[in-house]
Amino acid sequence: MLLRDAADTDLDGILTIHNAAIRTSTAIWTDDEVPRGEREAWFAAQRAAGNPVVVADDGGTVAGYATYAQWRAKSGYRHTVEDSVYVADGFRGRGLGRALLVELVARARAAGHRTMLADIEAGNTASVRLHESLGFAPVGRLPEVGTKFGQWLDLAILALPLQAGTGPVLAEQRGAAARRG
Repeated sequence: MLLRDAADTDLDGILTIHNAAIRTSTAIWTDDEVPRGEREAWFAAQRAAGNPVVVADDGGTVAGYATYAQWRAKSGYRHTVEDSVYVADGFRGRGLGRALLVELVARARAAGHRTMLADIEAGNTASVRLHESLGFAPVGRLPEVGTKFGQWLDLAILALPLQAGTGPVLAEQRGAAARRG
């Protein structure tokens, strides 16, 4: 498996994975699949912003893709990015998600970003565990802020400090500091 920067020729594979996630999972909170033109515009915007789009290439097949983007549009959030990692059916359980996320974290660090966030449907325990295994810490949970497939969804928010001496102050850390205090 080769991890590499996505090319225009990868868009059909990316689109297939993206629309499958819309159809079959709560990873993307929309009911409407997207046309190729939307993915083309998204890819162009990612490139223009300098955000990586990485694919896992299995002999010419896009087995997964990952990217990050600024977490919120306002300039005050410009040092905080949110990751997105998707693996195609038939390729899950092989460590591709982990490899893609490790690559994203390395690229975000090299780009000088301060924090990477993961906004994950709280019931997606595989994604939560993957992020936690790489040092992401839970920093919040927003109950019933989304809906899909006729159910209300909670959003789990996990954070990873990317630069030395940065990161969220967790409740446990505040408590320990108060006890030492």
